[in-house]
This record gives sequence, structure tokens and C-alpha cells, in this order.
Amino acid sequence: MSNLKAGATADRSRDNSQLILDFDDNLLLSELFGAHDTNLVRIEETLGISIVSRGNKVFLSGNQTACQRAGEVLEQLYSRLKAGDSISKGDVDGALRMTVAPLKVKKNKSYVKNGKGSGGQDLNSGVRTQKRAVAPRSPTQASYIEALMRDELIVGSGPAGTGKTYLAVAVAASMLVEGKVDRIILSRPAVEAGENLGFLPGDMRDKVDPYLRPLYDALYDMLPGPQVMRSMESGEIEIAPLAFMRGRTLANSFVILDEAQNATPMQMKMFLTRMGENSRMVITGDPSQVDLPFGAKSGLRDAMEILPKVKGVSIVNFTEKDVVRHDMVTRIVKAYNKRDRKLTDLKDNNETEDSKASRSE
Repeated sequence: MSNLKAGATADRSRDNSQLILDFDDNLLLSELFGAHDTNLVRIEETLGISIVSRGNKVFLSGNQTACQRAGEVLEQLYSRLKAGDSISKGDVDGALRMTVAPLKVKKNKSYVKNGKGSGGQDLNSGVRTQKRAVAPRSPTQASYIEALMRDELIVGSGPAGTGKTYLAVAVAASMLVEGKVDRIILSRPAVEAGENLGFLPGDMRDKVDPYLRPLYDALYDMLPGPQVMRSMESGEIEIAPLAFMRGRTLANSFVILDEAQNATPMQMKMFLTRMGENSRMVITGDPSQVDLPFGAKSGLRDAMEILPKVKGVSIVNFTEKDVVRHDMVTRIVKAYNKRDRKLTDLKDNNETEDSKASRSE
């Protein structure tokens, strides 16, 4: 580990501070710093501080709070490297996000909203699967992981790229390996995204696989390929369209319904009532990307109106701030949300004017 200490400076004010990190394993520093020190540059630009490395020491200079945050980020990333994990640019950005909010959340709450979760778990602790360790990259993700570990029914709602499905699959894979559940069942509504694909060749699995490919990708990220194939052949892992869930009772299972915004209210009710003993259900979706026929109500929206009143349900609402894909994705989501808010405001104003006009008549 490293030793984090405040440097002795002439001015100890918040605007002039220095922290020194002393790392004990030089072999890990090149990966910690990134190619051409890109990770250090990213931290400098984000927090507005100066970072200089000499040997196994790193000197952080600038605003005291910002230096402390940078120290926490480097300590966290270094700990992951010591544990044998690799780090990427996304991990650096995630660690920076995680230092914005307190690392603990309040206890004894069963309802999670907008990242304000429950329990006393360290939110920097992520999920370890057979292939990799998955750490939260935002406070909301940390609350979501906590809810996934703790509760029986969890809803993750929000824009694409916030890790809703990926984290759910990570927790499911971890629980399967640990023997906490006997099966993983992954499901999606087989709804085309605004296109008519027409006839698809092959057997039933060939026809539905294109709709479920993102779930396969997440699984192969968490478990060795041969194990995924064996588990699918044995039934330990099952991937099926939502329509195939009717009539089943899913016991000792971790069940994930992805793209739930494309389920109808009737399908959603059917899915929710499949829960059996010792099962965990996760519903994920983006209410802004509904591909149902025009005028049809989304089952996710319907559930979001009903489930908050049900005891023991955790609902986590992700926002554009939680997008962990490429920076461009965050900017795109923000642009669309801004446009949608303007359209909503314009519609509300028009309805108000029409209402006033009808009353005056």
C-alpha cells in the first residue's frame, strides 16, 4: 500500500496544500499512471491540481480538498492493481465520481432513489466475478450494487450507458458461483427497435438470439466462455424472451428482465408474479426509449407507478450524470434530455392556453 501524508508547506490554507503519496511497489506505478501519464493528467484536469511523480513518490499540490480527493482516487486505483485487477480510463473517471459523495449511506432503508441508498456497506466495494472485479463508477451505481446484494426485487431505471444491466449480470454471476442461487435467468421483450426485420432464419434460439445479444456479452465479461456454454447447456444459465416466462415459477434463481420499457403492463405483471422462494428479480430499462406501438403504455412506466408503494422493493433512478460510456454518450444524452424538456414545457404551455381559452368561451 501507499502512505498518504500532508506535506509540510509554508501555507496550510485550503488554497495551498501538498499531499505526498509513497507507494511500495514501483512495478505497478506505470499502470497506475497510465501510458504517458494519461491517468495523472486526467486527475489533474478534473480536479484542477498539479501532480508530480518522483520515483515511488507522488506529490499533489493545489486546493486541499481537491488534493485529498486525488489522493483517495490514486489509493483506490492502486489497491485494485495490488489485488491483481487492471484499470482503464473508465475506472479513473469512476473513481473520480466516487469521491464526490460520502462513501457510506444511511441504514435501514428499503427504498433507494437517485443513488441515496441504504445499509452501512462501503460503497467502494464492488463485485468480484471469476473473470474480473466490477467496481461502482458513480454513487448511484454503488447504491444499485448494494440493493442488488440485499433486496429481492430491484428496479433500475435510467438512460443507456449507466450500467444497469451490466451490474445486475455481475451480481448474478457472483451469486451463482458462490452458490447463493442455483440459476441465472436473463430475459428481454423481443421487440424490434423501430425497425421491421422481417423473417429471421433458423430455429427458435436463432430467431431470438439477436434480441438477447447484450445479455450474452455481459455474461462472457463475467465468466469464462467454456463455463458459460456448459451452464447454458445444463440450464444453470437460461436466456429467454419474456413471452416464454408465462406459467413458470422461478425458485432459487436470479432473474433479470432487461429493456423492460418494451414490456406491456400485462407482461410486466406476468413477469413479477413468477417470483418463487429464494429468488431475486431485477428489472432494468430506459423509459425514454420505448419501442412499443404508438399509444401503448410501457410496462416499466406502469410498474414505476405501482411498485414504490410495495414494501421491500428498491428502485434506483439513474440520470445522465451516471453514464459511464464514452464522454460523447453523456453529451448526447444531455442534448436529448434538454430537447425533450423543452418539448414537454411547450406542450404544457399550449395545454394551459387551450384550457384558459375554453373557460373564457
